[in-house]
Amino acid sequence: MVNDSAVLASPTIVRTEAQHQTYLTEIMRLIGQGSALSPADTDRLEVLSVLVEAYEASRYAVEPPDPIDAILFRMHEKGLKRADLIPYFGTSSRVSEVLGRKRSLTVQMMRDLSKGLGLSAETLLGLADPAPAAPRDDLDWSQFPAKEMHRRGWLSRIGEGVTHSIDQAVRGFIADAGLQFGAAAFRRTIAGEAQSPSTRYALYAWLARVVQRARSLKAGLGPYDHERLSGAFLKELAQLSWSDRGPVLAVEFLRRHGIIVVIEAHLKGTQLDGAALRDLDGTPIIGLTLRYDRLDNFWFTLMHEVAHIWKHVGDHEAFLDDLDASSEDRREAEANRLARDAFVPRLIWKRSAAAISPTREAVIQLSHELRIHPSIIAGRLRRETGNFKILGDLVGQGAVRSLFAAEA
Repeated sequence: MVNDSAVLASPTIVRTEAQHQTYLTEIMRLIGQGSALSPADTDRLEVLSVLVEAYEASRYAVEPPDPIDAILFRMHEKGLKRADLIPYFGTSSRVSEVLGRKRSLTVQMMRDLSKGLGLSAETLLGLADPAPAAPRDDLDWSQFPAKEMHRRGWLSRIGEGVTHSIDQAVRGFIADAGLQFGAAAFRRTIAGEAQSPSTRYALYAWLARVVQRARSLKAGLGPYDHERLSGAFLKELAQLSWSDRGPVLAVEFLRRHGIIVVIEAHLKGTQLDGAALRDLDGTPIIGLTLRYDRLDNFWFTLMHEVAHIWKHVGDHEAFLDDLDASSEDRREAEANRLARDAFVPRLIWKRSAAAISPTREAVIQLSHELRIHPSIIAGRLRRETGNFKILGDLVGQGAVRSLFAAEA
């Protein structure tokens, strides 16, 4: 097994694919830091870039995607002129030289372009994954819910009734979130029960919005350590529900541990409770729709998505969850089990008076014993019995959105 820390400690000529992938991951992480990069890290980024470029030049016969073509296309999308690129290149003459392929992109230029134009680090480095080999032509950009996206303020650049402008705005919106179109269109695999052919475009639009908002929240984010996630971590999160401000405390708790939570209402026609994924730089992101403004739904959805972050989410996969839907996916079943057990361990649940005789008094007693909000127990009983007429006064109806009024 390759020791990534040892490989990165003293960069050398790239000789193996494992070393190549380690350097690529570090390059994207460094570029993602933007202006926060130290002089030492800037030097490190340049060294790694040179080493990777040399390896790929000797190893790969396939021509990498051209970063200049990507910049020119993004200029067309956003209606930019060459003068608009001066902040990224320094002078008008450098703009001409770079776009004319007479001068190479520097690390600083790539950092600025990545941040300002939303181009991925892989694209600017000419390292984008060539698979699938043929561009996808089954994407119908008119199927995106552009009117609703515009009404929500997501597509501020379009004018009324300008069809081609709407199309360009939607493409730019998706690309800004790193869900690139063309040969790399929608390369993130979607899991979970929320997706269907009729909701595909709306779900990607919502996902792109969540990614964009998460990126605006990265300042001051705590360090993420995947090894920190455990049953004890979930239990600590669960007990924050005991407070009246529990949902807010939970979001703050996750933020301290490097996980961003975004509240974004679902788009019409989608049955979506939450999502779990990682950004291009590896930052874990949880999206919540609060489509049911109830405490029991908030807590179970949040815990379910944290379980996905812990156990299932990879670099190229997102989980979009409709928790009302039944699923045969073992990962969904595992996330459900971990969420339930974080609140009430299985042995305690089976022997509890609340499970045997679901009365209001038994629910409150068990919630006091476990120091979790009674809505969580009431919600579980309603789901497991299929009787949604019971314990309605305990599920915290209308108690969540008001806590996030400034964010939703």
